[in-house]
Amino acid sequence: QLQASGGGLVQPGGSLRLSCTASRRTITNNGMGWFRQAPGKEREFVAAINWNGGSTSYTDSVKGRFTISRDNTKSTVYLRMNILKSEDAAVYYCAGGRGAYLYTSPRDYAYWGQGTLVTVSS
Repeated sequence: QLQASGGGLVQPGGSLRLSCTASRRTITNNGMGWFRQAPGKEREFVAAINWNGGSTSYTDSVKGRFTISRDNTKSTVYLRMNILKSEDAAVYYCAGGRGAYLYTSPRDYAYWGQGTLVTVSS
């Protein structure tokens, strides 16, 4: 129900935009989020947005560099990532919340995409 794309190899300092496209039922009225998991580490929260895009939240390490947005007419959520660092390298997952609000805990998400790999290396 959720399809993430846009990952790839980028040099430190570069940019990527991830996209998450969903079936309409799973996104239009739901808060959405991005999580990431690096090798050997637990999945961690990255960014979240409420159902209409009016509220967003970011983990401290990406504030000022990443931007989450959504286009409900396209059933798509985006994560714009700028000034990428080696520590941003991970598999990024998009997730659909259990309700309309903004959620930072993975327990509040009912739908998960398959993940897209982001590699940051020179």
